[in-house]
Amino acid sequence: MPRPAVGRRSARDPDWPRRAPTPPWMRWPAPVLLVLTVVIQVLTPKTLDLSFLLAAVPPLAALAYGPAATALLGGLVLLMLNLPRYDLGHPGESDTATVAFVAVLSVLFASVRSRRDAQLITVRTVAEAAQFAVLPPLPERVGPVRCAGLYRAAQRGTLVGGDLFDVRRGPCGVRAMVGDVQGHGLAAVGTVAALIGAFREAALDEPDLEGVAARLDRRLVTDARDAEGAERGEPGELFATAVLLEFGGEADELRLLSCGHPPPLLLRGTAVTELQVSPGPPLGLGIAGVAPPRETVVGLRPGDWLLTVTDGVTEARDASGAFYPLAARLPALFEAEQDDPAALTDAIWRDLVRFSGGVRDDVALLVFAWEH
Repeated sequence: MPRPAVGRRSARDPDWPRRAPTPPWMRWPAPVLLVLTVVIQVLTPKTLDLSFLLAAVPPLAALAYGPAATALLGGLVLLMLNLPRYDLGHPGESDTATVAFVAVLSVLFASVRSRRDAQLITVRTVAEAAQFAVLPPLPERVGPVRCAGLYRAAQRGTLVGGDLFDVRRGPCGVRAMVGDVQGHGLAAVGTVAALIGAFREAALDEPDLEGVAARLDRRLVTDARDAEGAERGEPGELFATAVLLEFGGEADELRLLSCGHPPPLLLRGTAVTELQVSPGPPLGLGIAGVAPPRETVVGLRPGDWLLTVTDGVTEARDASGAFYPLAARLPALFEAEQDDPAALTDAIWRDLVRFSGGVRDDVALLVFAWEH
């Protein structure tokens, strides 16, 4: 995989699921304490007894090492305490027995912790596989467009939250969706998965974006009806905002449809334009019987770029309460990273974090470079 940014979907450690949960620095205290105590004790007057510190070595080792290494360090402690050459406090039989008992307990704790760590690594690996099944990495090119997406979930330690995006190539061209479901974090993942699945089918089957939006809306209406509250006779409530895009297979044009979502930004040269769309109601409200959204057609030129975001970007604030001015800051970011869509998404994310001091909502960015 190229660089570690989502769909580059996440700037996380690529070995995250396989890495031991124990921080690497935890491996140092036990051996360092053992060496320092012995060295200081040997170099100082015999009236200074630091041998009691050695009893802490096995428990510290149990926090970071397996049972074999913990037993080895415990054995070294007992050896150092009983070697006349080092004269570490002249421990009695009861002291030696106490340290030996602590060492044995530490080996048992290390064994239990190692098994729990292995289970946790397995769980994290399975969780990552499940989350990437919902939002798999985007290809760098789909048809006549280069694309890159960046995703940051608000809930720490997760890869998927309440935002979503997907890009699919079908009979009508390249279709994409960026959306934001009700709620965020793990509670919204089920809705995200349902919408992604419905979009992937509709992108292949429906002749226009209005049909795609109707399919997504029906999916949410059905899920809300089947929710737990509906079983008690209460109406379910489930909705999402979304913008649907279609890059024509032959024509240099973009078709887009907004369901209560912020409109995309068009980057042409150094100019940034917010595309004018006919906004419709959010998905999940039965839009077919209310006010179905209408497609908007925009002409494209080679070299045009398109940026779609969720409200985690547009509603981010700084310390004074000012909203993040994406359109105003975008030209400078685009000029610095205009050869690489993924680099642009990373630059926007870094700028957003600097501006807001920390984003507390799910964030999704999707960038397209039109090269027809």
